[in-house]
Amino acid sequence: MEKVLHQPRLDENAVRLAYKAWAPVYDYSFGVVAGPGRRLAVKKLNEFNGHVLEVGVGTGLSLPRYRHGLQVTGIDLSPDMLAKASGRVTRLGLKHIKLSVMDAGKLAFDNECFDAAAVMYVMTVVPNPAAVMAELRRVLRPGGSAIVINHFSREQGLRAAAERGLARFSHNLGWHPIFPISTVTRCHGFRLVERIDVPPFGLFTLLRLEKVS
Repeated sequence: MEKVLHQPRLDENAVRLAYKAWAPVYDYSFGVVAGPGRRLAVKKLNEFNGHVLEVGVGTGLSLPRYRHGLQVTGIDLSPDMLAKASGRVTRLGLKHIKLSVMDAGKLAFDNECFDAAAVMYVMTVVPNPAAVMAELRRVLRPGGSAIVINHFSREQGLRAAAERGLARFSHNLGWHPIFPISTVTRCHGFRLVERIDVPPFGLFTLLRLEKVS
């Protein structure tokens, strides 16, 4: 049985404040670390047709990699991060991409309007991960795929100890160091299709889930 460790609950304001600070340096810091996983996720999404949703698009580092045959909608809770993404879209002439400020737990889209969705390095940031997964299921068409890349916490070892130490500061960090993989894999209405550990050092994991009835 997984151990439950209480950590300060994130809220929307904490996330906005954290990423307001991150926005100017994100591309040159965590954006670099997350690069391999982001490229792998977009490569898989490019195999689909139709309309793709990227939740937590951030500064838009992934956007130039989407093939032009896709319709891509990117959302983010942080206006500061999204302003960077908007500049990238305009500068590169990415006319197949639309951006909106939006809460991932309260998506302003109709039911079953996306063929695939990606949530890259976001699940430990959102205040209510279960609500995000429920919203993904709602907006995905039957058989649609959700690709989630994230850090998932360990139960034992030095990494687990470090995660427990950081957990008390989650409100200041703007993300949850303690985040079991079952938070995603056991969500109602999804079937796990694929699991891949991604660089660097296997710190992150890509999950591909399929919406089931």
